[in-house]
Amino acid sequence: MKTAVPCYYHLDVEVSPERVGQVRRILAAHLRFWDLENLVEPVCTGAEMLLRAIDEHASDKHTSIEMWWNRQHLITAVGGNDHALRPDQDLRTCLEHLAATSDGWGCCAADTGAKVIWFSQRARAGERVPLVAKGPEPITQEGLEVPREIMPMARLGRPADIVNGVLEEAR
Repeated sequence: MKTAVPCYYHLDVEVSPERVGQVRRILAAHLRFWDLENLVEPVCTGAEMLLRAIDEHASDKHTSIEMWWNRQHLITAVGGNDHALRPDQDLRTCLEHLAATSDGWGCCAADTGAKVIWFSQRARAGERVPLVAKGPEPITQEGLEVPREIMPMARLGRPADIVNGVLEEAR
């Protein structure tokens, strides 16, 4: 099993309907690589909703996506460069979904004036159900009977001695 180490991932993408599905698969692959299989669905759904909202409402489609895993929380942030995009009006449905499905979320402005929407999911490393090997199952429905008498083993000849590289019968 992998040990839980802090991880970071950054992706710049030009949002389009085709790219949304690709980004979802990329994020899912990173989460699986980080051993966070249980977070794939909520994180990818939240990021996908944000990307679709940006594709629908923003004029500047250039977006950055970042994920931070700090061993307890996964924080996903989606930042758009559109200064006219208003999270309170244009992204209301998406933000309501994030509030309902994440442990925390927020919106802030970057130094460049871009808007960043983030949400977090709580998880602990090793929280998955371990795989348990099953015992072998019989391949036939009927069992074989055990022999009633055990046959005596055949006796082997007497051990041989090797003298000067020549095999001689032991006396």
